[in-house]
Amino acid sequence: MTISDAQLARAKNIRIEQVPLLRRSRGATNETLLGLPDAAIRRALRRLNHPDLPNARRLFRLEQERGDDGTVPAHAQGTALDRMRARLQSGEPPSARTAGVPTGPSGDGLAGGPTPTAGMQLTQWEWLGPGNIGGRTRGIAIHPQDPLRIWAASAGGGVWHSLDGGRRWAPVDDFLGNLACSCLTMDPSTPTTLYVGTGEGFANSDALRGNGVFRTTDGVDWAPLTATQTADFRAVTRIAVSRTGEVVLAATTTGLFRCADAERKTWTQVLDVPVGIVLFDLTDDTRAVAGALDAGAAFVSSDGGQTWQTATHESKPWSGRVELAYAAKDPAVVYASVQMTSGRIWRSTDGGRSYHLRKTLDHSGHVADYLGDQGWYGNAVWAGDPTDENLVVLGGIDLWRSTDGGDHITEISTWWDGRSVHADHHAIVSHPGYDGTENRTVFFGNDGGVFTAADLARTGTEPKAPFVNGWTELDNNYGVTQFFSGAGNRLSGKIIGGAQDNGTLCFDPATGTEGWQQIFGGDGGWCAADPGDPDVFYGEYVFLNIHRNTDGGTSDDTEGDRYISGQFWNNDIKDWDWKPLPFHIPDAKNNQALFIAPFALDPGNSDRLLAGGLSLWRTDNAKAVNTPASGPSWQAVKPSAGSKISAVTVAPGNSDLIWVGHVNGMLFRTVNGTAATPAWERVGATGPSRLRPSRYCTCVTVDPRDLETAFVAFGGFEPDNLWVTHDGGASWIQLAESLPDVPIRAVAIHPRRTELLYCGTEVGLFASEDGGATWSPTNEGPANCSVDQLFWMDETLVSATHGRGMFRIDLSTV
Repeated sequence: MTISDAQLARAKNIRIEQVPLLRRSRGATNETLLGLPDAAIRRALRRLNHPDLPNARRLFRLEQERGDDGTVPAHAQGTALDRMRARLQSGEPPSARTAGVPTGPSGDGLAGGPTPTAGMQLTQWEWLGPGNIGGRTRGIAIHPQDPLRIWAASAGGGVWHSLDGGRRWAPVDDFLGNLACSCLTMDPSTPTTLYVGTGEGFANSDALRGNGVFRTTDGVDWAPLTATQTADFRAVTRIAVSRTGEVVLAATTTGLFRCADAERKTWTQVLDVPVGIVLFDLTDDTRAVAGALDAGAAFVSSDGGQTWQTATHESKPWSGRVELAYAAKDPAVVYASVQMTSGRIWRSTDGGRSYHLRKTLDHSGHVADYLGDQGWYGNAVWAGDPTDENLVVLGGIDLWRSTDGGDHITEISTWWDGRSVHADHHAIVSHPGYDGTENRTVFFGNDGGVFTAADLARTGTEPKAPFVNGWTELDNNYGVTQFFSGAGNRLSGKIIGGAQDNGTLCFDPATGTEGWQQIFGGDGGWCAADPGDPDVFYGEYVFLNIHRNTDGGTSDDTEGDRYISGQFWNNDIKDWDWKPLPFHIPDAKNNQALFIAPFALDPGNSDRLLAGGLSLWRTDNAKAVNTPASGPSWQAVKPSAGSKISAVTVAPGNSDLIWVGHVNGMLFRTVNGTAATPAWERVGATGPSRLRPSRYCTCVTVDPRDLETAFVAFGGFEPDNLWVTHDGGASWIQLAESLPDVPIRAVAIHPRRTELLYCGTEVGLFASEDGGATWSPTNEGPANCSVDQLFWMDETLVSATHGRGMFRIDLSTV
């Protein structure tokens, strides 16, 4: 039975005009939407309330990377690491430990060879997971002679390797020169030779900066290809290797590059438009195809990638990203998944020279919205069956299957059901033994990690959603979660973290690394833990939508009624709504806050929260009963300074002393922060030793034993990203001379020995034993990726990383 828009609206208690938008957003039919839980419908509608969300999400991470002039230098991260390496080579050998954390001397700790247990000295750093919740995976490679041997490329956590078909994973090297891995390709002629491209070029929310191409020739030891350590390779989207292994093609955001020498030293640009996909015909080294990243075009080569012609196509003009796949049965057949509005399929029967539109119909006869509204981000196509060139699998938000070459497609996965496969698909790879009859196993890389279908023909075959048959999750210790923040409760030992793509997650020591649980959906943001009540945690959805958990992180927010900044589901208007003032934060309602906006729980008063938008907002009754018309009340206690707030800190032991940092580098301080109208002073702007950066202020950390001492960190690939004041902001000293020229995101002071400092940077953690005057020249843990937040649980330091999950280290004996 076909379900009308009106029937769906009545069944789901939403407005009829919301149905087409909802269907487009989720890439689903009315029948599929009918199967969604009401909470999933509401979360989707909440996202529709933010029409500028893709742009806002895209700019957030970039904002933290800009320098004072508003730009990011080409090859910024690689340059910073080269400078650090030069300092290390010219100085004294690093100590094995600094301030209690491992800092050497195993390799250079920056881009050296593999270190013990992939860089982690596990007797010191302990990885906490999540081991059961993966992260964005853009590449999968499987050894053809040993199919239990699998490699996966994660967007923030580097390359991982499994020897048992995905039942257990380990990182190949946590100190690979760049862990933002965007694609992975195996040399068909030598399976132990693999290439990984770094840097994301798909304009997603937190696209990470790359550092060229890395290669291994034994499947174990990886090294950078020096010739690709340039601005042209800052974001490598795909790599293709010819059947003989002689030629390598690299698609990047600056064009397509070709290399034909064995040492991979000479690369020639052969296309000058951003390219998102490039493939060799594995039956003929002279043939190749490529798809534009955003220009709505496909290209074809007949001379091994030396020259390219633009493919032709009939009917509708193309737009956006073009993803391609050769048909395994007949390489003359090439499929194109074109972003368009929400996805359309074209097929070529002449090797990619010309394309013809397919119907792309769902089972109700409508054009299927299989990419939803994010084909620029998640877009994959597979035609790898050697017995049937008409069998096609498409990946967008969900997965779809066609048995007639793209004329009709059917959903085979359901993103909202945990028994199915995760949303947002990037890679589809056949088992090496896939023959279309006895072996029909396929692997999938998506925002939830790695999944497999043991029999593609029998997967997702239910008559209606949810489509859960045949899916197996392979996130078994595949620890690539991208956290923005974290907080812990010392009484229970529980830890929560806000994660990109995976909501707000909770770690319980009783269940360990494989037992993390989502307690709020959507994108996870800032976090806080009530120090005196182990049942109370605070988290955030985007733009300062603060939520509260009161059961110790044991249950999911299924209805959205725990939002304490005022947003709730209003049955009267059948949409998300806001409570009356003062029970919501106007900056949250108006999107006048950062995508991941800071808030802080007063360490001296667990009823007081401070939240930063354009203004600083305060509630003194954070635990008030939450109803549709009431809850915690909010007041503005600092007026707008014209720039969004990026850091909020309440001094330990003095609730009146509050520091506020802004995106443009402005820094403010008050000494009567609990007053109805606090008085604010801008600090660091004048004087002989002023605070010079005029860029994103990432954090302020106050010395718990000397409240006039505060450390202030900044973003940008700049040499002066850490400053200290010992007189409440009257004068400043720069402390970053021996730190890498990268964004500094977190500073922690040892609770007992305050001369010991720990600094979370874009490329790992550094330590100091002299109050920040000098820093360890290496970072032997927890990993060579961004450390976004550091926090203490007694004298155990916890590190929330953006790509390798969370780590902790006991520093009570230092």
